[in-house]
Amino acid sequence: MRLSTPEWWYSRERVMPMTRALLTPASWIWAAVTARRIAAAEPADPGVPVICVGNLTVGGAGKTPIVREIAHRLSAHVLARGYGGTLEGPVRVDPALHTAREVGDEPVMLARDLRVWVARDRLAGARAAAHAGAGVVVMDDGHQNPAVAKTLSLVVVDGETRGHEWPFGDGRVVPAGPMREPLKAGLARADAVIVLLPQDLPQVDPELTRLLAGPPLLIARLKPTEPPPSGPQLGFAGIGKPWKVERALKAAGCDLADFAPFPDHHPYTARDLQWLAGRAADHGAGLVTTEKDWARLPADWRARVTPWPVRAVFEDLTALDALLAQIAPARPA
Repeated sequence: MRLSTPEWWYSRERVMPMTRALLTPASWIWAAVTARRIAAAEPADPGVPVICVGNLTVGGAGKTPIVREIAHRLSAHVLARGYGGTLEGPVRVDPALHTAREVGDEPVMLARDLRVWVARDRLAGARAAAHAGAGVVVMDDGHQNPAVAKTLSLVVVDGETRGHEWPFGDGRVVPAGPMREPLKAGLARADAVIVLLPQDLPQVDPELTRLLAGPPLLIARLKPTEPPPSGPQLGFAGIGKPWKVERALKAAGCDLADFAPFPDHHPYTARDLQWLAGRAADHGAGLVTTEKDWARLPADWRARVTPWPVRAVFEDLTALDALLAQIAPARPA
């Protein structure tokens, strides 16, 4: 069973104090096990440069749009674990043959315009890509996975800091907070940090900039590639932070009649979809969702739902190219 990301994880205020206190001992164990596993590992060279695009929190940082932009810029192969899929791999994803249930939603989405591999064993996946002719592999997630030698480690941070919302919550590790490991430990292994901002935030919070001091800092923005569909819409999303999709649709001018959140990577059932269709009919609305969610829909439902694509746009391409030049020359934008 997939659980929704607790929204209180991302609050720095003293919300859910009893729950946080009860879960804190388990978070100490999680952090200790992660640190020991990373320290004891001997990363193996897969025979090809590997750029890891990871994060320090559980879900919702925006890694996949960054992976897509970097992979396009370097004409690289993408390597993913295939979360939620049944195939262990290594297997190259064919969007005409594979479904999200087999290889995961993000690989199906990315494989529409990139060469994508899925493998539970990241090292085996990187080697398979290298054997198939990859000059560079961009690994989607894996900052805490020490099996593969990383040529470049990039950490993506959600830069949205509205109200009490903070990308790291109060800094506690899972399950007491959103952190996969303590912030200082994760940043120490990063070659650069990419802060991902929504289109309507003017700049990175100065306090967040100070907190991330150390590795080079790049800024990217999530921008829609097209306007949301016209007319009333019922939005839905099953991602790490579904409330951000609702916020983004409204900011883009969508006439959002209602919004339904689901757990991350939620496998939509016929019952879910009939319920959504009924809610939309009640409002005289269409259905709109993310590209990632659309990839998980049954084929007969895709014509009934509009995917709303977004992309990551870097503010300073010169800085990005200088960073990637350590791996391979950048292609023209």
